[in-house]
Amino acid sequence: MDTRDRWRKSSYSGAGDGNSCVETANRLTRIAIRDSKAPARVTLTFPAEAFTAFIDRLAKQP
Repeated sequence: MDTRDRWRKSSYSGAGDGNSCVETANRLTRIAIRDSKAPARVTLTFPAEAFTAFIDRLAKQP
């Protein structure tokens, strides 16, 4: 069984300073987040429902 994460970076990330971004990966019940500049370092994980609520709240900010 392959358990490697499939990391995604925002399409808003580009070359240069735009590369300073976070990446996310969907896991079974959690969302993983890591620094795209240092992918081997610590990965944070959050319950999927909490992360979705966080993103929804950010989208509503002016």
